[in-house]
Amino acid sequence: MSTSAPARFLDLHILQSVPYSNLNRDDTNSVKKLRYGGVTRTRVSSQCWKRSIRLQLEAAQGDAAMRTRRLADELRRFLTEERGWAEDLATRAGIYTVVASSIGAEPPKKKSKDKDAEETNLEQPDVPWGTKAMVYIPASAVAELAEIAEKHQDALAAAADLKPGIADKDAVKAATAVLPREDIDRVLRSRNGVINLTGRMLAELDGAAVDGAVQVAHAMTTHATGVEIDYFSAVDDITEAWGGTGSAHMGRGEYSAGTFYRYLTVDLNELIKNCGDLAAARNLTAAFVEAAITAMPHAKKNSTAPNTIPDLVAVAVRADRPVSYASAFEAAVPADAVSGFAAPSITALTTYAAAVDKLMGASRSPLLRAYASITDAEGQGLGERLDSIDDLAEQAVAAAFAGRDKA
Repeated sequence: MSTSAPARFLDLHILQSVPYSNLNRDDTNSVKKLRYGGVTRTRVSSQCWKRSIRLQLEAAQGDAAMRTRRLADELRRFLTEERGWAEDLATRAGIYTVVASSIGAEPPKKKSKDKDAEETNLEQPDVPWGTKAMVYIPASAVAELAEIAEKHQDALAAAADLKPGIADKDAVKAATAVLPREDIDRVLRSRNGVINLTGRMLAELDGAAVDGAVQVAHAMTTHATGVEIDYFSAVDDITEAWGGTGSAHMGRGEYSAGTFYRYLTVDLNELIKNCGDLAAARNLTAAFVEAAITAMPHAKKNSTAPNTIPDLVAVAVRADRPVSYASAFEAAVPADAVSGFAAPSITALTTYAAAVDKLMGASRSPLLRAYASITDAEGQGLGERLDSIDDLAEQAVAAAFAGRDKA
């Protein structure tokens, strides 16, 4: 690759051993699996690991976002707790805000009768008014929506409540005129760093969609895995104190263990376009690299504590296209009698990376290849060895933005 070509993609390749755990369950509480290379492996979905990355990144940046259909309820909470609004008016403001938006409102459907409802013969919702689609907005957007509600507080006070569960189309149509749709939609189109990274699908609102700048593969073990069934029971302390036997609860869970290959890539051009600011894109890339390496899913954390760090992290900064090394493990890695799966997985990754470089040719060589590892295993096929994740992230980001700072 010509050294004058700007970097386009920053690839991350991570090998990480995880002990007995179930980081990501399917709809039956089973370990997620896949068939690859003729064997069954353990899988962690990209959505699962990406959520952990997103939350860690947001905490580090101090700039949270929220995915929710309960915007009306969150606005009610904000107005009552932060602005001192009366509960009934704040509830009306939340409902009228989502009704007025281009996304539209979803009236409560699930209902029950509580004691007060029986006395008044009114059905009460179990689920409050929501938006017709899940919104993904900066957390700060709630305060901006509250500002709009405060500007129109008199109109809201004079408006009528929309009764839950009743398809009163005329009342809903009239409610859309109480608050300014354009102002609300503008807030719902707003975005922050993590939205610029991960993207947003919101077809209901023109101009709200954002193409994600990161791709995250489903993590998979480099080798075949089985599922372990854990039968468990909970002791009743009083029964035990009285000399009794038996348990208060019995159950079963599924777990597995293994060495995972994780692959992520950042489209630098897309991120810079989304951010509209080179410095912001660079800072966001650095934060994402750190979070991508260190974040862990939290499923069953209290009973398995699977808080490992990667065995190896490799980066490749490329100008042409991203390249996954997943094919390095299409043939399942056999366990090493001495070091388990981690060491042979590093060997397989190193060998495959060298083969890719040879096949792709010098004209397509990465602008930077480097790695850091907790083991002493050599990874010549992965480029220069660095001492730490900090060193790796710093060099990767520097290579990714080299020359752009002068543009």
